[in-house]
Amino acid sequence: MRADVRSWFHRRTYRPRWSPAALAACKEDLTISVVLPALNERDTVGAIVTTLRNAVVDEVPLVDELVVVDTGSTDDTVAVAAGAGARVVSASEILPELGHRPGKGEALWKSQFVTSGDIVVFLDSDLVGVGPHYVAGLVGPLLDDPAVSFVKAFFDRPVNGEGSTQVGGGRVTELVARPLLNLYWPELSGVIQPLSGQCAGRRSTLERLPFASGYGVEIAMLLDALHLVGLDGIAQVDLGRLEQSSHQSVGDLGFMAATIMHTALRRLPVHELVPSAADLTQFSRLDGRQEELVRPVPTTERPPARSVVAHHRRMASAGTEVS
Repeated sequence: MRADVRSWFHRRTYRPRWSPAALAACKEDLTISVVLPALNERDTVGAIVTTLRNAVVDEVPLVDELVVVDTGSTDDTVAVAAGAGARVVSASEILPELGHRPGKGEALWKSQFVTSGDIVVFLDSDLVGVGPHYVAGLVGPLLDDPAVSFVKAFFDRPVNGEGSTQVGGGRVTELVARPLLNLYWPELSGVIQPLSGQCAGRRSTLERLPFASGYGVEIAMLLDALHLVGLDGIAQVDLGRLEQSSHQSVGDLGFMAATIMHTALRRLPVHELVPSAADLTQFSRLDGRQEELVRPVPTTERPPARSVVAHHRRMASAGTEVS
């Protein structure tokens, strides 16, 4: 990891130290919106909304609005979310004159037109065990330091459905996103989970970002935030353990990976397609802290044998003509 990235990592990597009550007391006239994009998440969205409604809306007035943006659910997601206390809005009914595109990114983008918070928190609606520290952790750096404009979460993930966990990202993060960032955007090599859907930003920043419609939205937001506010305007926070209710098939992960690669590489000038670094920074948890592991990536190549003088000499000595 580069020295400037390591400096950012130690300065802008937070462990939650804010309680919802403390943040509510210091947010002054700032307002906070929490947005959950949803598609057929009836099994989890109700528990998330109930928990957040009770803890950070009713009991502690930290969150000013809790909105579920539905992207065309065919199950009871809308009824469950509304019954739990969220305001539910259909993505297709927001700015209908602009049409509707499928995908999570569309829901996040359209949510900006039906919310009013100065700070917007995005949480996935397929999570299990969401607590108020999710919101407090993501909002904390933004209220703590006005220089921070965009916050990503990282967390431990269950491994193979067992009790053990790992820090870092899922399969697409480790096999696609992290190598891409290390190659072309090494200043982001310290971001532990670049594809995390749990993030927050100042409205003044988010409204200046384009939003990819599908799976590329997370990496697009990160890259565009880097361009807009610089590395020091980005922070990351440890939310502990995160568990999703389901996991995708390898085929679906391949589609996700392709979308992420296209989204990221569209943001790279053609003249910069030559990799800028040959190291890969990865992360593991050690004694409750994030430990980096930097591996040099072998990139040297040998030239075609026929271009090597020694080859010509060997062939000539054998009486073989080299064309």
